[in-house]
Amino acid sequence: MHTISIKLTLRNLRLALLMLLAVVVPAADRPNVLLIVSDDLNTDLGCYGKSFMHTPGIDSLAARGVRFSHAYCQYPLCNPSRSSFMTGLRPDRTKVFDNAKVVRELVPNLVTMPEAFRKAGYKAVRIGKLYHYGVPKEIGTDGLDDKPSWDYVINPRGRDKDVEDKIITLTPGQFGGTLSWLADEGEDAQYTDGIAADAAVSELKKLKGNPFFLAVGFYRPHTPYVAPKSWFEKYPRNEIKLSGINNPEQNPPGIPKAALASHKKEQDKMTDDMRRECIQAYRASTSHMDAQVAKVLAALDAEGLRDNTIVIFTSDHGYSLGEHGLWQKQSIFDRQSQVPMIIAGPGVQQGKTSTSPAELIDLFPTLADICGIKKPDYLSGVSLRPQLVDANAKVRVAAFSMVRQGRSIRTERWRYTEWSDGKEGVELYDHDADPGELNNLAKDPAQAATLADLKKLLAAETGK
Repeated sequence: MHTISIKLTLRNLRLALLMLLAVVVPAADRPNVLLIVSDDLNTDLGCYGKSFMHTPGIDSLAARGVRFSHAYCQYPLCNPSRSSFMTGLRPDRTKVFDNAKVVRELVPNLVTMPEAFRKAGYKAVRIGKLYHYGVPKEIGTDGLDDKPSWDYVINPRGRDKDVEDKIITLTPGQFGGTLSWLADEGEDAQYTDGIAADAAVSELKKLKGNPFFLAVGFYRPHTPYVAPKSWFEKYPRNEIKLSGINNPEQNPPGIPKAALASHKKEQDKMTDDMRRECIQAYRASTSHMDAQVAKVLAALDAEGLRDNTIVIFTSDHGYSLGEHGLWQKQSIFDRQSQVPMIIAGPGVQQGKTSTSPAELIDLFPTLADICGIKKPDYLSGVSLRPQLVDANAKVRVAAFSMVRQGRSIRTERWRYTEWSDGKEGVELYDHDADPGELNNLAKDPAQAATLADLKKLLAAETGK
C-alpha cells in the first residue's frame, strides 16, 4: 500500500481508504470541491521552477498536493477549452472552436461537471468566469454561462473594468483580444479578482456544513493586464529577458507556417521596451491573482474545511510571451497548450509531482471518482485518482490538444503535431533536448520509428 501524507484525522483516513478501494462515498462523507480557474495563465509560477515569479499562494497549494508537470488543455482558446473541460468532452465532440458558440446549444443533452454534482446533492456555486465570456467587455455579466450548472452565481466587477480610457493598447479601443496593460492605482480588494476572492470567502462561510462545489474563476492575467502598481514593482523591467525572436519569420527553418498562424500583425510594431512592459504587466497580473488564491485558501483553512475539501487549481490554457515570435494563444506549442494543474485534499499525497501526461478533460471523471458521484458514461477524460494516491502512477501515455487544423499529442518526452493531416506540415520535438521546440525532427531519418509510433498514437486519440 502506498504511503499517504495527510493529516491523520479519522475523517481523512476514512476518505483515503475509500479512494484506494474505489468505494462509493456515502453522501454525508463526500468531500467538498473548490475549483479555482485562472484565465490565460502559463506555467510561469514558483512551484513550476520559475524562481523569478512571486506566487506564494499557488506554491503553497502545490506543497500540500500533487502538481502535474505535464498537464495540457484541449484547445488553447478560452471558450473551446472551457466548454471542453466543463463537460469532459474534447472539442471535436463539443463542436466549440471559437469564442461565440454555446456548448449546450450544440450538445443539448449533456451533463456538465457542476451539474453532475448538483444532481448528487451538492450545492453548486459559480463566482466569476468559468464558462466563457469576453474580458473585459463582459465582466460583471453572465456571458456564455450555463445556467443548469449552478444553484446560483456571483458576477464580480471591479475598478479594472472602469479604467479602460487609461489602458495602453496596441490597437486603440481594443483591450481583450490585443496586448494591453496598465499599472493602476488602488488596492487588490477594489479589483474584479479581489472582489471575487472576498465573495468566495463569504460563500465558504455560508456553504460550510453541506457538500458544495464552489467554482471560482479569476480574470487575470488575461488582457488587459491591469493590476495595482505595487505588483509591477516586483518585476523590474531591466531584469526581464526576452526570447530573442521578435516575429515568426525569425524562427529556425523547419517549423511549418501553420504552426505560427496565430501571430497578429499589430505585434510587429512592438519595440523591446514594449515587450518588457507587456511581460512585466503579465507577471504583475499573475501575482495579483495569486494573492487572491491565497486569500481563498486561507479562508478554507479558517473555516475548518481544508480536511474535507478537494482543491483544484488550473487555467483554461497556457500563454506565449514572445516565444517563437508569438504572443497570447491559439498556437499548439507547449507554451500555450500546457497548463498548471494542482490537486490537493484528503487522500492526496502532499508536495509531490506527477510527470505522467494529463488533460483538462480528466478533471470531471477525477472529481466524480473521488467524491463517489455518478458521471456520464460518454466522457472523453479519464480519472487521475491513481496519480493523486501515488504521484508515480501512469494513467495516460499522451495528452491530446488541437487548434484550427492542427492535431497534437504530448508524451513525457515528445510532442508530435500534424497540420491538416500532414498536408500543411508535421512537427516532432524532443523535449529532453529541445524544451523550446525549435528543432523540428519530423524529417530526421533517425526518428522515423518514433514518428511512426506517435502518428499511430495521434490517430487513436483523435475524436475520442
